[in-house]
Amino acid sequence: MSSKSRILALQDGLRVEGLPFGAETSAAGEVVFNTALTGYPESLTDPSYRGQILVLTYPLIGNYGVPDSQRDEHGLLKFFESDRIHISGLVISDYSFKYSHWNAKKSLSDWLKEHGVPGIYGVDTRALTRHIRENGALPGKILDGEDETPFLDPNKTDLAAEAGIKERVVYGGGRYKVLLVDCGVKNNIIRCLLEADTTVIRVPWNWDLSKETYDGLFISNGPGDPARCVETIRQLERALKNDTPVFGICLGNQLMALAAGAKTYKLKYGHRGHNQPVLRAGTQRAYITSQNHGFAVDERSLPRGWEPLFTNLNDGTNEGLRHETKPFFSAQFHPEAAGGPSDTKFLFDEFLALMKGKKTVL
Repeated sequence: MSSKSRILALQDGLRVEGLPFGAETSAAGEVVFNTALTGYPESLTDPSYRGQILVLTYPLIGNYGVPDSQRDEHGLLKFFESDRIHISGLVISDYSFKYSHWNAKKSLSDWLKEHGVPGIYGVDTRALTRHIRENGALPGKILDGEDETPFLDPNKTDLAAEAGIKERVVYGGGRYKVLLVDCGVKNNIIRCLLEADTTVIRVPWNWDLSKETYDGLFISNGPGDPARCVETIRQLERALKNDTPVFGICLGNQLMALAAGAKTYKLKYGHRGHNQPVLRAGTQRAYITSQNHGFAVDERSLPRGWEPLFTNLNDGTNEGLRHETKPFFSAQFHPEAAGGPSDTKFLFDEFLALMKGKKTVL
């Protein structure tokens, strides 16, 4: 590790000095924070973080290293959410130079170097988080030396096109066919879909859905502004005219809303962490959820026939939708969350029940 300093600069003028780890390079992106206590290998490989500089509020990071690259029976990496790191840079308080875990194969710093991602530690991440809460998520950059890297707003680019696959892939061999539109899907979503008697057909974000025959349509999570996924929205508009079950998660919730005719908006600093409480509509039942999104659905713009399914108990924002008569529903949070919580994993069972033609509790 070099003893030279590294700078985190925000577009509003804030500059924070720290120490370097990871790749010896500079990087730009949107600065956001995550409040989870564990799960940095999953977070860093989550495609929904693409183009962002991630601030981890938990004070100790790197202590359990990085797991190996085993693949499961479906060919998916077992301990990561995709095949690569998607964040642009990492900001932490205290880096653990010595890691210890039965499954660790390398250090966090070495892993970042392999993927060309810079990190900065020795930063007061709690003070930085308060700054972001008060001023909102905004462009920033990690500067390594006398670098003139410009600020970058990743939400102005087509991030879903960068995060998802380019070719059609099929997993499993079950009875019920799920067509998964990949806008940056997490591996554990695919695993959860495959736990039932399903075949998952994974297609790119701009795929012509009319080419496929399926029992259920799944719209994945993904990064960036949902309004930029123009082709996905157009395809969904056609799909929603049918009665085939549709389930969307995270970005999928927003894309379903846009396809139905509603609007979305950018949150001040987003919801990112393992501890977001949501309330199911029409009940007093609350769930603790994992979340990672910077945009939300404007419930006031929902057209006739659509209604909220879940609401965030912290700020009252939308956390899911359902159609009043058709088998369409969505969740803004992550019911498949790895490593947890898994309180809402039952939503995958609801989706399967709809594909079987059964009435569900939704």
